[in-house]
Amino acid sequence: MAGDFIISSLPDTLDPLQFAYRPNRSTDDAISHLLHSSLTHLDTRKGNYVKMLFVDYSSVFNTIIPSTLTTKLQHLGLSPPLCQWISNFLTSRPQAVRMGRHVSASLTLSTGAPQGCVLSPLLNSLYTYDCVATTNSTTVIKFADNTVVGGLISDNNEMAYLEEIRNLKNWCQRNNLLLNVSKTMELIVDFSTKQERNYQTPVINESPVERVDSFRYLSVHIMQDLSWSCHINTMVKKARQRLYHLRRLRDFRLPSKVLRNFYSCTIESILTGNIATWPGNSTMQDRRALQRVV
Repeated sequence: MAGDFIISSLPDTLDPLQFAYRPNRSTDDAISHLLHSSLTHLDTRKGNYVKMLFVDYSSVFNTIIPSTLTTKLQHLGLSPPLCQWISNFLTSRPQAVRMGRHVSASLTLSTGAPQGCVLSPLLNSLYTYDCVATTNSTTVIKFADNTVVGGLISDNNEMAYLEEIRNLKNWCQRNNLLLNVSKTMELIVDFSTKQERNYQTPVINESPVERVDSFRYLSVHIMQDLSWSCHINTMVKKARQRLYHLRRLRDFRLPSKVLRNFYSCTIESILTGNIATWPGNSTMQDRRALQRVV
């Protein structure tokens, strides 16, 4: 496949914090890195806190500029014929819209990547490979188009974190990407109870970023106190809903092998999703709720 060939041609020096389409990496690694860097900073010194900006892009696949992508791929060391093939694939693409029996007039596009194409997420992750943190007190963690800007705050000094957000905004302008401020959220993890904070609200395109108590990142609910009750309760509720279908299949006297396969695919897969990241800090009550489902 073309995607496998492109991945095999990428250098080992590619941004280590882009966790999509990399060998032996997954969403577990992206979440674990975010949590590990946050907890390490919180444990280093009293009074430290962490800010996480969960970035949302508007129509990210539709805004890729093929010439810019080709230049970046050349910087990554991909061969000229491969870069030219990708450029030809993305330019002069006829597109039409079908609604029932009606089909719109065809329009030729030379911007963006085709929706639903297996190459589009990979090309997007390569398009953003040079969006990286500029200081030691900030991180930019990416999984395809899911991006988190982390700020490791000490002494109430948020200047580096706010500057990183400005750098991200400028990078987006240079690369024809638009930040969706209405869906971009900030979450603050602060275990200090004795200090009164004057948190600075990031402003993007003259709009303040909304602050939330929890955020669903890569299918995991991250809370401001880094507890997992919300995430586990959501999993348990979804799993219990599917147990109804398992009982119905049992009533039809399906073979045990079929029932086990159904359980593994539709229920166990929910209970074990991103399991490397959240069980360690779950409460006894949460683990009992999970065990009751099992």
